[in-house]
Amino acid sequence: MRKLAGIAAGLVLVAALGGAAHAEPLKSLAKRLEKGLKSSPNKKVAVLNFAYPGGALTEGSVVVQERLTTHLVQSGRLEVIERNLLKKVLEEMKLEATGLIDAETTKRLGKVLGVGALVTGTLNDLQDGKAELNARAIDAETGLILAAGQAVLKRTWSDARLPVPVEEPSVSTSAPRPQFLGKPLVQIALLLDTSNSMDGLINQAKAQLWKVVNELSSGEREGRRPDLQVALYEYGNDSLDAGKGWIRQVVPFTSDLDKVSEQLFALRTNGGSEFAGQVIHEAVLKLDWDRHADVYKAVFIAGNEPFTQGPVPFEGAAAEARRKGVVVNTIFCGSRQEGAAGQWLAGAQAGGGDYFNIDQGVQTVSVPAPQDAEIEKLGRELNTTYVPLGDAGRGSARRQEAQDKNALSFAAAGASVQRAMFKAAPQYASAAAEWDAVTMVSEGKLDAKGLQEKELPAELKALPLEKLEAQMREKVQKRKELQARIQKLSAERSRFISKKQSEGGAQTLDQALLAAVRTQAAKKRLIIKTN
Repeated sequence: MRKLAGIAAGLVLVAALGGAAHAEPLKSLAKRLEKGLKSSPNKKVAVLNFAYPGGALTEGSVVVQERLTTHLVQSGRLEVIERNLLKKVLEEMKLEATGLIDAETTKRLGKVLGVGALVTGTLNDLQDGKAELNARAIDAETGLILAAGQAVLKRTWSDARLPVPVEEPSVSTSAPRPQFLGKPLVQIALLLDTSNSMDGLINQAKAQLWKVVNELSSGEREGRRPDLQVALYEYGNDSLDAGKGWIRQVVPFTSDLDKVSEQLFALRTNGGSEFAGQVIHEAVLKLDWDRHADVYKAVFIAGNEPFTQGPVPFEGAAAEARRKGVVVNTIFCGSRQEGAAGQWLAGAQAGGGDYFNIDQGVQTVSVPAPQDAEIEKLGRELNTTYVPLGDAGRGSARRQEAQDKNALSFAAAGASVQRAMFKAAPQYASAAAEWDAVTMVSEGKLDAKGLQEKELPAELKALPLEKLEAQMREKVQKRKELQARIQKLSAERSRFISKKQSEGGAQTLDQALLAAVRTQAAKKRLIIKTN
């Protein structure tokens, strides 16, 4: 449920905020809201964007938010959350910045922001260049309205409101919503055939995982890096439940790629019937696909049996995917002609995606670079900047070490170097925000005093507050330095390899996947470069 944390980051609001005549209605409204909050023990408030009825947002939504924030701050009686911090929290929670949020979400948002109330409301255009503003202050804990008011002001913004599409009855309610235009998001579902003959495919996936996620997470839209979520399914394995079509959701969408790696390395091949249509159907219906139209969402299904097997026709599954804005790409493990004859090409066409064939027997070998050893060393050193909290944190720290070792088992393919490079990316640390004390401190979610109440390792728990603060600062700084060093070496490595690498040879899983992503993501204005 996220729509727009801020319509345009580059808005010049000086003119919009100026003018005493324009300020009076909002100033009076701010006083009424403030009066209603007088008895609240928590004087912190957050002012959301003001949407039009139905949720449409315009430049005016931000203008009114800014003006009202200014008046509330000027009163000196309330502490108002800064807009950029609010925007960041909303993006992390995947929420919209309008007042169109339910009571449960209000409580969650209030708790994360530490506010006593949320100021929300709606805009409505009137005649003669005016707009009506209806505002209310809502108790973040109870959801009760503490104060409300109305103001009519001059419409100083020029853009028309953005209409919210009305879905026709014949259109699935899962159709994409309007564009979010916030931080980019990439959702990839990998559907891998784990029948007896597919060991080569699984080995390529293990060897190339970190290369693929490195490239995907390094994409940009207007200077902003995307969040990357990956889900994993296996199908066609006789050890799975026949009643479920020999299909298993291995990992739902997650930004913690260590979890994906852990489960990928645990996959084992075993005999079976490969129901391509059914596994696509399962992934499309059961994964938590984001519904905004500018999110790049794609299924990649790989296998080597006819695409027509099983009780669910691939055409219907692909049609449902397209209704959700999900692209279906097919990867046949064998000759291109054989795959086309087995309807893998038709599957991609039905899903609006691309068809590839790969040689799963190819052993991936990376071009060695002089920076590799140092990158690997620094990647291992990054682990020392993590401080696990509780049993769950200790389990995640063990997973981190285990995936380092798994990547080393494919060192010839460059997996260990690629993993170290990804560990220096912002997403890797952010994914640890639930279990790592250093990430919590670096992202401003917790201070050292708050950490004392958490389940820290014994050696840190016993430290006085000032020493614990010093330890956290040192680890935050060390992580930044290691990340910067790895990123610098990675850029040097990329330049070296680009001169050495030759074209040609049989196509592998990573090449097929990245070729499709670069073209398809560009349609969402997300540019993914070749590393």
